[in-house]
Formats: sequence, C-alpha cells, structure tokens
Amino acid sequence: MEKKFEKIATPLSVVLGAIFIAGAIYWGGAKAPAVPNGAGAPDEKAIQQALENVAPVTAEDHVRGNPNAEVTIIEYADTECPFCKQFHETMKRVVDTNQNVAWVYRHFPLDQLHAKARSEAVALECANEVGGNDAFWKYADRLYEVTPSNDGLEATELPKIAAYVGLDTQAFASCQQSGRYDAHIEAEAQNAIATGGQGTPWSVVVTKDGKKYPLSGGQPYEAVQQLIETALKN
Repeated sequence: MEKKFEKIATPLSVVLGAIFIAGAIYWGGAKAPAVPNGAGAPDEKAIQQALENVAPVTAEDHVRGNPNAEVTIIEYADTECPFCKQFHETMKRVVDTNQNVAWVYRHFPLDQLHAKARSEAVALECANEVGGNDAFWKYADRLYEVTPSNDGLEATELPKIAAYVGLDTQAFASCQQSGRYDAHIEAEAQNAIATGGQGTPWSVVVTKDGKKYPLSGGQPYEAVQQLIETALKN
C-alpha cells in the first residue's frame, strides 16, 4: 500500500495525494484537511495550518538520537499498525545514520482497528516510568520486533518484554494497572488528529527555526532522508 516517492519537489509533496496512504484510517471524529471542491487533492494551506497545532517537545517526550538536532521528526504511532512496524525500522536507521535528526515517539492508537494498541501504549509508558528513556526505546524496539501487527500480540507478552529488557516486572505490572497514563495517551492521540493525522504512522518534521513538514505513512528510508535534506535547506 505504501508508495515510494522518487522525488520530493516541495515540502508538502510527501503528503499530497497521500493523506490516506497510512496503514489505517482513524475516523474517531477527525476531519481531513480541507480539499478544494472536486479537486481531489489536499489544500496545502489547510495542511500547513494544521501542522502548527503540533505540541512542543517537552521533558515528557521520548526522544531518540541527538536532542539538539537541527531536525526533529515527531511520530504518532500505533503499535499494532503493520506500517508503523515497518516505519520503526526505517526511523532507527535514520537516527543511526544522521546526527542532525531527533526522533520523538508519541501515541496514536487506532481503537476501532487495533483494540490492543492502547494497552500497549500504556506498557510503553510504564517501561519509561520504571526504566527511563533508554528502557522506553528498548521496549518499543522489542515490541515492534515481536508483534505480528493487527492485534496479533497477546497481552501476556507485555510483561515478558519488560523482563526481556531488564525491567522490574512487579513495578511494571503495578504501573500497567494504575491508569495514570490514560489521559496522556489520549492527549497525544488528539494532538495527532489536530495536526492533520488520519492514520498511522503520521509524522511532523520540525526544524529548529520552527518550519514544519508533514510525513504521511510508512515512507521508505530514501524518502525520509530526502525530506530531511529539504527541511535543512529551507
């Protein structure tokens, strides 16, 4: 379903005609960016306006790569989305090969499609609570590695992943049952919608001077790199 982009001619070309490319569509009251009557293409001005709603990166965010990078890619993801699984590997490669990029992971569980995604988002937050940012990313890497996607991961695997990455499993289990991250996860999902996200993975590329670019779907490494280069030049 994902389409490789041979050329990124404008900052918005990754998303034009591709708002619905993402692996799953979220219909929970979200509205698509405005489309000119009969044009069949997204309204660039409306897309850009929506991108301005992205919540600033704070100490509560989960950051991988150079925190002082020139470009930050804020990803809104669903752990049971197969395209997020694919894109997770792409983004690992991006930050491993580019010192100018920071990767921020936020939650966007698509409840109508993936009933298990929200509890997995809780598990990720609990990994962070128990073990810190490094544990969050180790847990995320392992979760994406073992899930078959599309609600294929059994809930009994979540504490096993916690043990695998070296977490205190009792503290992890207590956190899972606490409910204290429910509002946080929902706030991130709503922010994804406010920025124009209608499916996963949905990302917003932000430069140090505040320019913002949309990145829709599980784009390949080459397309992400090209958009990073575009962001750095503009």
